Amino acid sequence: MTRIGARELIDRILDAGSRTSWDAPPRPVAAPGSAYAAELAAARERSGCDEAVITGEGLLRGRRVAFVVSEFGFLAGSIGRATADRIVAAVERATAEGLPLLAAPSSGGTRMQEGTAAFVQMARITAAVMRHRAAGLPYTVYLRHPTTGGVLASWGSLGHVTAAEPGALIGFLGPRVYEALHGEPFPPGVQVAENLAAKGLVDAVVGIDDLPEVAARALAVLCAGDPPAVPPAPEPSGDVPGEVSAWESIERSRRPDRPGVRDLLRYGARDVTVLSGTGEGEAEPGLLLALARFGEAACVVVGQDRLSQRTGHPLGPAGLRVARRGMRLSRELGLPLLTVVDTPGAVLSAEAEERGLAGEIARCLAELTTLAVPTLCVLLGEGTGGAALALLPADRVLCARHGWLSPLPPEGASAIVHRTTERAAEMARAQGVRSADLLAAGIADRLLPECPDAAEEPQEFCARAAVMIAEELAALAAADPAVRMAARGRRFDGGA
Repeated sequence: MTRIGARELIDRILDAGSRTSWDAPPRPVAAPGSAYAAELAAARERSGCDEAVITGEGLLRGRRVAFVVSEFGFLAGSIGRATADRIVAAVERATAEGLPLLAAPSSGGTRMQEGTAAFVQMARITAAVMRHRAAGLPYTVYLRHPTTGGVLASWGSLGHVTAAEPGALIGFLGPRVYEALHGEPFPPGVQVAENLAAKGLVDAVVGIDDLPEVAARALAVLCAGDPPAVPPAPEPSGDVPGEVSAWESIERSRRPDRPGVRDLLRYGARDVTVLSGTGEGEAEPGLLLALARFGEAACVVVGQDRLSQRTGHPLGPAGLRVARRGMRLSRELGLPLLTVVDTPGAVLSAEAEERGLAGEIARCLAELTTLAVPTLCVLLGEGTGGAALALLPADRVLCARHGWLSPLPPEGASAIVHRTTERAAEMARAQGVRSADLLAAGIADRLLPECPDAAEEPQEFCARAAVMIAEELAALAAADPAVRMAARGRRFDGGA
């Protein structure tokens, strides 16, 4: 793999001529005349850098950002005490100046010449990064070839959003070390960027020339302030939810061509960045996590993907852990959370039980009911069981005309009550699952019209939904937080 230097990398990412260095001369760490001093001198001569990272600021598509970029040509990008000084100083300055931070590590890890004193610097760097995140500032990471050891196990794995260079070697244990210790090569294909993306450890694999656009799109959402007011959109007339039966809505919601959360983002949102997995080694296609804007309103989107769920990827514990990652992003960055409910129900299996499905539903409910940022739920289609409930509690709930919510599929409810699935339509009517019933009960707040069926007007439906989402997010941002949270706590009390 062709490796480029730190300065060339950052100059290809930032706007031309905008890079400004923050680097101060590194403190002396090697005894004069020692072998280590000679290695440092040779590294400076070879790389053209005075340490294994460069730091500074510049403009990324016009946005001021701070950066920390490894120079692998300087002792394999290893982290010593002076390297850590420079990284921590840059992170702290970015925090003080309120700047988003882009980290681009490429490193073999701890500098062996400095031993334990260098090793513990990873904790020091991590603390600085977490103070930056605690200030509500974005921290984005681009993992380059190679990134291993303590760097990956600290500041390389703490990004709100993490991308990786195509084909990059990324792993905790370096392959040479593994082979030396175990007498055999590390299994191939594991410590590769593309595999880690598939496993939900990084969000995307992105080439260097595509990185500016990808990073700028993510930062457009991550750095967004409160959304401006959006004027109300006129709703189509003649759309009375009570005109259709519960069973008709259920059948319409199950149409394979009905638009889902991906269509909503495609036709109704902008600045969309889809994230991958939990960031902790789990990915589940049935749950989509993204950053997006609806109009000028930026938010984190946690949505159940109807197509993936119906084509072999039912929603399980990992999907709900992905959802909780989205909730954490919202909380840390102060971004509103949009949840999209559209599920035939969670997977029912021994594995799901053993991996804690019920506990994950409970933890989603706990997060959503206490999350301080504005929350908005869109009941887009099917709303079956605990998987639907896990994303439902929000400050406001929009319900599509043919959206519905039920503790079980109507066929399952019929089997429990009547010992047959043949009375599913009767059960759906009796349980009050349709949009008209949800609005009347105060479970939903506003109808999202279909004219007459979202499957017959997917683009128009999604555009209409997007306008309503933008309007709701703007209203929630303008509301008094204490009043909003108190109302959220009362919303399912049935008027008691």
